[in-house]
Amino acid sequence: MFKKPTLTEDIRAFVERTTEYLFDNRIRLTRDTGQPNINPMWAKTKDIEFLHYNIKNMGYALARKLAADLPVRTGLTVHHVGLESKASTQLDLESDWAAYWAGRLQIPIFFHRKLWEFVYVLQALHEHGMIQPGKRGLGFGCGEEPIPSLLASEAVDVLVTDLPPDNEAAKVWSKTNEYAASIEKAFRAELVSREAFDRHISLRYVDMNTIPDDLADFDFTWSICALEHLGSLRHGLDFIENSLKPLRAGGIAVHTTEFNFMNDGETLDNWVTVLYQRKHFEELAAHLSAKGHKVRPLNFDIGKAPMDQFIDIPPYVNDWPAILTQCWTDGAPHMKLSIDGFASTCFGLIIEKAA
Repeated sequence: MFKKPTLTEDIRAFVERTTEYLFDNRIRLTRDTGQPNINPMWAKTKDIEFLHYNIKNMGYALARKLAADLPVRTGLTVHHVGLESKASTQLDLESDWAAYWAGRLQIPIFFHRKLWEFVYVLQALHEHGMIQPGKRGLGFGCGEEPIPSLLASEAVDVLVTDLPPDNEAAKVWSKTNEYAASIEKAFRAELVSREAFDRHISLRYVDMNTIPDDLADFDFTWSICALEHLGSLRHGLDFIENSLKPLRAGGIAVHTTEFNFMNDGETLDNWVTVLYQRKHFEELAAHLSAKGHKVRPLNFDIGKAPMDQFIDIPPYVNDWPAILTQCWTDGAPHMKLSIDGFASTCFGLIIEKAA
């Protein structure tokens, strides 16, 4: 039944609208006459946007310089490094193991957390013997990742999954080229032949909050920064545990997600992107270990190198004015960034299902 607003609620709404109107008018750059909108609020805020761009572009320039200064490495081979469940760092992307997998993906090393996620997942799968002919993998929320094509080139059978096309979130992700609307989105001609891709890769629409029971007997599962978009912290944690169900005993789950590394008090929950804290990973590891699963040791070191200390801030490239994307940017490399006011980076989890 409709509840009639009280006088107090009406007054509160009026005050909020009036305050917003006055604030917006105070920070406008010009008056209706076209003259500068000179006032104390205007003086404090008029240059903030430019400060953002100054900071961002200096960070991006540093990232590109650091990447350009890396030695040229040839003849790299894959090897075991004892990868832990960990936060992304510049040191990781400077390593030979990262360079090996970036080379396999035909992506030059640059200091971006998305590249870290790709190489982290591949190194974790390799160290557990999963990248070899006959293995079966299940990818969640794959979008247009290159990983399925690389795995197909190694004769690994992969089921690529993403949201059903009629899901509202799928429509959003498709606008940013992060949704696998068809199997074609997973094909990378530079990584695998069409014949091998068709033989080893298939697509199925799956809601990560409701993993079908008929998905079974896989050797490994993975997801890359997908589980923080499931609606809540609880949903994401439940997904991690549920992603073990399709695995054979001793199978491996590798997941990356957002890590709120600076704020142990507040975090984002019940939102389009939620942010996990150290306590969430520790509690999850204890819970899964109690059930007999093995979680690789948790390493919360966020790094000390320059790109570990650069926290990118909005606006991000997709929201830049057209003139800036045309003239200023050839990518926006960062390892850390602000998400709704929280400093975040990627965190990877490696879990072995109980035998």
